[in-house]
Amino acid sequence: MNRTIKILGIETSCDETSIAVLEDQKIISNVIATQDVHAEYGGVVPELASRAHLQNIIPVLNAALAQAKIKMEDIDAIGYTNGPGLMGALLVGSSFAKGLALGNAKPLIEVNHMKAHILAHFIEDNTSIPDFPFICLTVSGGHTQLVRLKDYYTFEIMGSTIDDAAGEAFDKAAKMLGLPYPGGPLIDKYAKEGDENAFIFNAGKLEKYNYSFSGLKTGILYFLRKEVAKDPDFIKKNLNNLCASIQKAILDSLFYQLERLVEDTGIKRVAVAGGVSANSGLRKRLAEKKDWETYIPKFEYCTDNGAMIAISAYFDFIKDKQGKLSAIPNPRMKI
Repeated sequence: MNRTIKILGIETSCDETSIAVLEDQKIISNVIATQDVHAEYGGVVPELASRAHLQNIIPVLNAALAQAKIKMEDIDAIGYTNGPGLMGALLVGSSFAKGLALGNAKPLIEVNHMKAHILAHFIEDNTSIPDFPFICLTVSGGHTQLVRLKDYYTFEIMGSTIDDAAGEAFDKAAKMLGLPYPGGPLIDKYAKEGDENAFIFNAGKLEKYNYSFSGLKTGILYFLRKEVAKDPDFIKKNLNNLCASIQKAILDSLFYQLERLVEDTGIKRVAVAGGVSANSGLRKRLAEKKDWETYIPKFEYCTDNGAMIAISAYFDFIKDKQGKLSAIPNPRMKI
């Protein structure tokens, strides 16, 4: 195809309503509406997330089109998240995308949310774009995976979490420390002022490049209970050190398996994707790997966003891969 291709990308897998417009591999608008309603509950409430998507999705579409200075008739195809994610949230996005496609006679493209996180590396305005093959560590609130990519369409899962995701471990640990939701960014913030060796926490080290974070969460819980019983102000007095030590334990686990995979495969192109890739400690460790070629998308493409859905749909569109109106969202969709 020699002409310019314009893709509309719709993301509603969790608690961000986002729509982006892509022109070839360049993002010309990327609008994200966050949902503050979940903070008072200490986590995402699926029913509230679905209602917020219903309220936000039309204004977000209008804003995305206005920023891109185009109309729906200028769009070549509509990509939307069909999984994984919260079922109700996925239904809002998929139903809206199908309605847009029918009403405007546009092709529809189903997008795997986790593949989209990885393909966000190929958005044009990133600092650098990886060559194939490369390894990607995907880390978010719901997923932790090591994936080897041969090309835009070939994803091989080399390892994944057998229980909780790294992002969930950050948020649950933050909740134990009395920090508000989302707690992961706050642990990162306080960790900068703390001693990461003040306390020793360990995540399980498994075979086959897999991860486990449930034991780490249990260990943190029991440790805090014991120390708070002796001193009710223990957390307050040691908050920075606790955050630094918890963050070190999670990052140690992530890099232990990542380093093993790089050594075993000989692939030294390493990318990171997903919401936790915004963590400054993770970025610092990656930057220290001088013998690796490392890649992280721009911050705005790390968390859930319509741009990553649009770029993923773009690669399917140029291969004439289209979805079906009968497609049902899959909250447990695999790569």
